[in-house]
Amino acid sequence: MGFLGNVLAFIFVLGVMVLVHELGHFLAARLFDVKVDAFALGMGPRLFGFRGKETDYKICLLPIGGFVKMAGENPGEPAESPRDFMAKPRWQRIIIALAGPVFNFALAVVLLVGLFMSQYKKPAFLQKPAVVGYVAADTGAAKAGVQRGDLLVAIDGTPTPDWDSVTFATVATANSTIQVTVNRDGRELQMPVSVGEEELTGAGDPGWEYETPVLLLLGETEVGQPAEQAGVENGDRLVAVNDQPVYTSRQVPELVKALEGEEGQFEIERGTERLMLSIAPTYTDTNGGMWRIGVGLRPEFEIIETQLSFGDAVRESVNHNLKYSTLIFATLRRLVVGQVSAESLEGPIGIARISGNAARSSIPDLVMIMAIISLNLGIFNLLPIPILDGGVITMLLIESLMRRDLSLAFKERVLQVGFLFLILLFAYVMYNDIMKSFGPG
Repeated sequence: MGFLGNVLAFIFVLGVMVLVHELGHFLAARLFDVKVDAFALGMGPRLFGFRGKETDYKICLLPIGGFVKMAGENPGEPAESPRDFMAKPRWQRIIIALAGPVFNFALAVVLLVGLFMSQYKKPAFLQKPAVVGYVAADTGAAKAGVQRGDLLVAIDGTPTPDWDSVTFATVATANSTIQVTVNRDGRELQMPVSVGEEELTGAGDPGWEYETPVLLLLGETEVGQPAEQAGVENGDRLVAVNDQPVYTSRQVPELVKALEGEEGQFEIERGTERLMLSIAPTYTDTNGGMWRIGVGLRPEFEIIETQLSFGDAVRESVNHNLKYSTLIFATLRRLVVGQVSAESLEGPIGIARISGNAARSSIPDLVMIMAIISLNLGIFNLLPIPILDGGVITMLLIESLMRRDLSLAFKERVLQVGFLFLILLFAYVMYNDIMKSFGPG
């Protein structure tokens, strides 16, 4: 059921995204009295549907994408009717092209508003003052002199009263330098901090952490590893290693590495008991070589769970979407300059896997994933790539500045280049998805 579930989740999620996107184009076209010949979900041959007064509403064979076919929308088509797309003023055509992405943005906001009004979960520490609990070695924060116990007061001049504002201020700052103001024993200090990059998300990583208890989790594949042999159990809380207190999960690999295979004393909290276990890490060639004891690590967050009022849900939804948008644009920038590998892109198979996992997890997880995908789809369609909405808008803006139409030959060549680019991009992400599905080797 895993594969079938992924496929069904993909069709549902993408179907909703495309329906909303194309509905934006359709309603904007109707607003300006543009004749719409077809409103389609999917691509390829028509499967079924119904014909309205002048529009064919249909479902097509291939469940990827969709389109709104407007009369006279192709370059070179003569505007035979005042209701043709090309017969309308440029500002109206820009609004019609913009409406699809705008509807995707609106869907992302609406989904999260509904989710937060029914169920709102948030780690409690995000609302607490940004007191540094740990500074990872060899990071920008460590090199700048940030210390455990420092209060992060401001970043680049913007106040950071809690960890939530710190996260928002640093999420898109990877591979750059930020000016950090800390309060240490009543004194304010200014520090330039070089921000690294989180490997999995691409988000900015200055190197500081919030203090949180660490749970040790034994997986099925860890049988026979040092932690299991020493008596570690799922859910044990790690307190200290060789009398050095553990403040965050990020600290544990550093403490294990420092043992270099020698036996260390791991202080474990199990319910009301305190245990001292002797564990010697083993070396593996995984991820370029590392010392490990054979456990998973999970920070133990206190979660706030409540239901927000409509106004609070709207504010929180907009805030979430702004954060995600900032991260998406930062990732796109890093892709362009080569700071992030294109292998991080997810194609249809990846989206199906993510959607399927979310659907199997819970409805709230699926709603959150749908909001993120809708936001990504809206931003992607605004990129100035020919054939995409952003390409159409860019061409219309250029023509508006020139106060004349670009030549038909030029438009056709640009569309051909854009089409080729999208085909190559689609082929690449599909290949990348397949390689990820097979795994290493």
